[in-house]
This record gives sequence, structure tokens and C-alpha cells, in this order.
Amino acid sequence: MNKQLNLQIHNKIPEIERVCESIAEFCREHSISDKIIFSLHLALDEILTNIITYGYSDQNDHLIDIRYSLHNDYFTLEIEDDSNPYDPANAPTPDVNACLEDRKIGGLGIYLIKNMMDEIKYSTKNGKNKLILTKKF
Repeated sequence: MNKQLNLQIHNKIPEIERVCESIAEFCREHSISDKIIFSLHLALDEILTNIITYGYSDQNDHLIDIRYSLHNDYFTLEIEDDSNPYDPANAPTPDVNACLEDRKIGGLGIYLIKNMMDEIKYSTKNGKNKLILTKKF
């Protein structure tokens, strides 16, 4: 069984479903639980939606590279794109205890990802962003 898979998608929201289906299939081939698959889907959906919706300053077609792999008991998800730089690992933590009327819009998705993943690393180099999410299973 292949323990690594590479995908390339266009910066279009419907592409997210294809990525999630591919990850689910990959995980099931490697006996990864539905709970972990759900966490990965949620993280991927949030990150890719943010990149596609907010990351680009133009309406041009852009490619997003997605790699996922298994190493021992860790699932690693790597997303590389040419959108505007944004480090979700350093995103401010929303006040989840505040009243709904007092909360700022946004930030909860990144907050969930930070709490579901075991490690988040971000780097940018030569106009490319690389986000690496790691989940122990």
C-alpha cells in the first residue's frame, strides 16, 4: 500500500470535496479511524476554504498542492499554495467564552484546527506558502 499521496487542485471550492474523498479512501486503506478522518476533513475544509476564499488578490486560476502521508503513527498533511501569506499557527485565539453578540466574526475554524491537530507548522519561501498539519492516530 502506498503511504503517501499527492494531489493538485485548482483554487475552486468544489475541489475540496474531491480532496476529502481522496483522504477518506487513503485513510480507510490504512485502517485509520473515522474519528481521525473527520478531524482531517474538518481541518482540510477550513484551510482550503480560507485559501480559496481569502488568499488570492486576483480571480486567476491557481494550483494548490496537497500531500498526505503516514509515518509510524502520524498522519501528515501538507498544503502548498501561492496565495497571500497567512500563518494560521499564529492566528489570534478567539474568546470562546464571550457572549455571541460580543464575539468577532471569524477565527473559530482555525481555533478548532489548532485544537484537533497535534502540530501545525507554516513557512513561506519564494512566493509559496507551506502548511504542515500533523495528527497522531
